[in-house]
Amino acid sequence: MNFSEAIPTFVITLREGVEAALVVGIVLACLKKAEQSHLTSWVYAGVAAGIGASGIVGILFNAVLAALSTSEQPYAPVIKQLLEGVLGIVAIAMLSWMLIWMTQQARFLKAEVEGVVTAALTENTNAGWGVFGLIFIAVLREGFETVIFVSAQFQQGFSPALGALAGLTGAAIIGALLFYWGVKIDIRLFFKFMGILLLLIVAGLAVSALKHFDQAAGILSQMNSKYAAICVYYDRLAPVHSCILGPMVWNAAEILPDRQFPGVLLKALFGYRDRLYLVQAGVYTLFLATIGGLYFQKLGSNATVPNKNTQPARSQTRPQ
Repeated sequence: MNFSEAIPTFVITLREGVEAALVVGIVLACLKKAEQSHLTSWVYAGVAAGIGASGIVGILFNAVLAALSTSEQPYAPVIKQLLEGVLGIVAIAMLSWMLIWMTQQARFLKAEVEGVVTAALTENTNAGWGVFGLIFIAVLREGFETVIFVSAQFQQGFSPALGALAGLTGAAIIGALLFYWGVKIDIRLFFKFMGILLLLIVAGLAVSALKHFDQAAGILSQMNSKYAAICVYYDRLAPVHSCILGPMVWNAAEILPDRQFPGVLLKALFGYRDRLYLVQAGVYTLFLATIGGLYFQKLGSNATVPNKNTQPARSQTRPQ
């Protein structure tokens, strides 16, 4: 069992799970403050429903990929590679958007959730369903992102599942520490560190997605000669060549293979590949420069923009 495959899943699930746990904790605190603790069962029902729905989506995605892997249809391998590449692009877009959006909106999260809960409580007949819907959407949103990421990786075995389970457990523990035991945790520092790690993991996912598209183009060009022109690049002298990714700019397969330790750990955490092509290297760099730059810009704006929770209290003593 390769536990290094569980690391990206653990990181993604832990971060997304903590975001959901923050919403759950804020809702529970609001219900307690409003003396509506009898609605807590709706909160836990929303959590269970959100996790269940995310699991069903994950099962469906992986069932489709597994069916394509065993299909005897001639174009099934091409479709499988294209689907994995498209899932990778979707996962990159969703995780990048959520990373930047959450960084920008973090300081408003509590006020927004409290506003939704207050609005639900004013409608006494639908208060339970309002709370359930809020929690269900929050959990499903984070769970869906995790499911898309895992499906894009198309990892086999129990390691990714163990990583997801460990991430969910860690998120639940952090949520309990914050809202049940009242332990002080620097949640901003946590999200900052996890955000940087997530940037590197998603950049590696971009490299993998490009490889899937390259393999799809290569298979298609070999299956039918009329599609040979798809391969815009072909180096007959190279033992390992790409179809649409250009020349190889990095080859450390003999020195630091990405299927063995420590290369497999670097691959999981930082997107390392023992073979890297020109287009992959360019996209990896461009992703870190654009999305990474925007992320750190949002971090800087959050640190410098004061709000009512961070502004120092004014002195009530008048000068004599």
